[in-house]
Amino acid sequence: MSGTVLSTALTDLVGVRHPVVQAGMGWVAGPRLVSAAAEAGALGILASATMSVDGLRAAVREVRSRTEAPFGVNLRADAGDAPERVRVIVEEGVRVASFALAPSRELIARLKDAGVVVIPSVGAERHAVKVAGWGADAVLVQGAEGGGHTGGVATGVLLPQVVDAVDIPVIAAGGFRDGRGLVAALAYGAAGIAMGTRFLLTSDSPVPDAVKAAYLAASVGDVVVTTKVDGLPHRMLRTDLVDALERSGRAAALWRALRHAAALRRATDKSWARMVRDGLAMRRGRELTWGQVLLAANTPVLLRASMVEGRTDLGVMASGQVAGVIDDLPSCAELVDRVMAEAGAVLRSLGSGAVRGVR
Repeated sequence: MSGTVLSTALTDLVGVRHPVVQAGMGWVAGPRLVSAAAEAGALGILASATMSVDGLRAAVREVRSRTEAPFGVNLRADAGDAPERVRVIVEEGVRVASFALAPSRELIARLKDAGVVVIPSVGAERHAVKVAGWGADAVLVQGAEGGGHTGGVATGVLLPQVVDAVDIPVIAAGGFRDGRGLVAALAYGAAGIAMGTRFLLTSDSPVPDAVKAAYLAASVGDVVVTTKVDGLPHRMLRTDLVDALERSGRAAALWRALRHAAALRRATDKSWARMVRDGLAMRRGRELTWGQVLLAANTPVLLRASMVEGRTDLGVMASGQVAGVIDDLPSCAELVDRVMAEAGAVLRSLGSGAVRGVR
């Protein structure tokens, strides 16, 4: 175990040993990965959007049976059953609630009243300012390098912009994989870093070996952004399927989305009425067209095909650009230990002559 300990506003806020967050990734961040990250001293985040409410409660209890360390749950603020999921978080004593989209003022207040730390994820300065004003305890900011749904502003530009705009702890995401990145984020004013692709590529990740091999084989140029999966910018590995989606017409895309909506309903045990309510909430909360709402069903189904079933030919693989420079599969404990040891070494080098002088 690394002797490097960095206490920050994040570690103080959530009670973890290290200022490192394992991002909540659908079909990936289940009890096995989350508990391993938590045991390693990071903040593990359970991804709940692809679970039923009962499945979420069972997953929380499984994590709790594996570790006594703090962990969190990520959920969609625009989901029709968000209040039910919040109830599970409160009743089960989960330490942190994170959100893929800005939660309402009411949800934030309900969680904070129950002693739950609220950390929304944002991709723009104005969204960070909004949730900070509503009472969020911290904010996770993802730059364009990050995997999955992403914006167009690089982390190195977006992060200091948000740090300067809010007075709550900021967690940096998008492009992080090692201790050098952690030190850089701290220098920008962040309280820690979040990593998705790097935790996906660990021995504790449940992702099938064939899928991990595809990530390890990718170069930086193989990680692309497409809007053809669900109508929104989405960073993922380039594959034959992604190329085919890029060439497909609108009619084919909408028909595929209808089939995937039906598959998603079965996988999450939702009624069609609940699916429609979720679609209405999504349309209002993210200002989407009905076509984009329908296409949104593609993402979880195509991710499941790869992340659960191992079908790299039939599924998509959300990925940060860092996949192109990752070449191993450490355990979560080995990864976090390595990140902290390297961060300590970088900080010591800066203090002992890496900078030749300041005038």
